[in-house]
Amino acid sequence: MAKAGSRLGAYEVTGAIGAGGMGEVYRARDTQLNRDVAIKVLPELFALDHERVARFTREAQTLAALNHPNIAQIYGLAHGASAGSAQALVMELVEGEDLSDLIARGPILVADVLPIARQIADALEAAHELGIVHRDLKPANVKVRRDGTVKVLDFGLAKALAPEGASATADAMRSPTLTARATEMGMILGTAAYMAPEQARGKAVDRRADIWAFGVVLYEMLTGRARSRGRRPRTCSPPCCARRSTGARCQPMSLRR
Repeated sequence: MAKAGSRLGAYEVTGAIGAGGMGEVYRARDTQLNRDVAIKVLPELFALDHERVARFTREAQTLAALNHPNIAQIYGLAHGASAGSAQALVMELVEGEDLSDLIARGPILVADVLPIARQIADALEAAHELGIVHRDLKPANVKVRRDGTVKVLDFGLAKALAPEGASATADAMRSPTLTARATEMGMILGTAAYMAPEQARGKAVDRRADIWAFGVVLYEMLTGRARSRGRRPRTCSPPCCARRSTGARCQPMSLRR
């Protein structure tokens, strides 16, 4: 685990942000460009696998092409001094509150849901036009800044960090919200709750998997509760049973401007 004051290339670590199956995330200072950034340090076993690092580098180059106001930008790769291989992903540091924290406080008003939903939809559309699928869309990967700007994080990282030929299920299992204990118990937690059926079955996924996850995020914003509380998706209640008042107030709408 990196400590404050330690360096990775031109980046000086100033504090920890979080940790999970896809690596540890730190706040850091770019000493060359004089700006604060977020650095996702790759897991040690991953960093020692040269083939996976090479694949990750190729995927990161594709993801860096995403330039959209509602997508957290990828700035580059940080390289280790010894082997010279990529050891971390350097990203835009997004200040704000996780959408998951907003949802945890209860249902969000429709008037407040709409601008958040529109910005998430815009981000997805921009990525899909470039052939990039998020694969791990969930409230914890969405930041809402104080000015109302929404930023979608970790686009495509599930695929970028996966070994060659890994299934869609394996992608999701690397999510930091899926604990080892929960996996052993066969429970649907974290990322699994947002997986499209084909993704849960380990099939190839496309933009439709993101649209499914987006629908689940919308549901949770409007109801203030998780879509599934059981061990299997089929045990969840229909939306009208979760919050009867939602249907009466919502009118058909389009997220396109």
